[in-house]
Amino acid sequence: MRIDSKWTLPVAAVFMLITACGSNENREAKNESHDGHNHAATENPLTVPVQPQNVRIKDDNLHAVYQHYIHLRTALTKGDIAEAKIASNAVEAGAKEMQGGTSIAATAAKITAASDLKAQRTAFSSLSNDMIAMVKQSGLSSGELYLEYCPMALNDKGASWLSSEKKIENPYFGDEMLTCGEVKETIK
Repeated sequence: MRIDSKWTLPVAAVFMLITACGSNENREAKNESHDGHNHAATENPLTVPVQPQNVRIKDDNLHAVYQHYIHLRTALTKGDIAEAKIASNAVEAGAKEMQGGTSIAATAAKITAASDLKAQRTAFSSLSNDMIAMVKQSGLSSGELYLEYCPMALNDKGASWLSSEKKIENPYFGDEMLTCGEVKETIK
């Protein structure tokens, strides 16, 4: 028994050291594999929005879908078709878990299947309308969200979207008219 206890501490220490070094290598490898996708790059004024800690939608499933919705909105604002497909796929998966999320899931599937940015942005308008209705129905347990609107979107028909900040970053026009729009309503 005494021999086992002599070796236990050194073996455990070596194991912890190897594990810690391996996790740093994994983090570095993940960062390297994420090259060209630096969300904090200074050359691009659009960044992935960080959801304020104080904003919380009462329905947990809807709150989770909203996180993917923000990712999708950001991808469309950047004009990134591939990233929009990834985000809309996540919206679809989450919406399938929500009560009443059928319409959101179906519209998200259209965005994933769309082959061009214009079609993605058009479908995003329907998705946003459904999200706005569900967020208003659920309500927020903390913080506030902004219903933003661009009158020129969709060939001057106008379109809305949700944002966690008042700053306008238009997902329907991206950098062509990034700040076109206004806050129409604050959801509390």
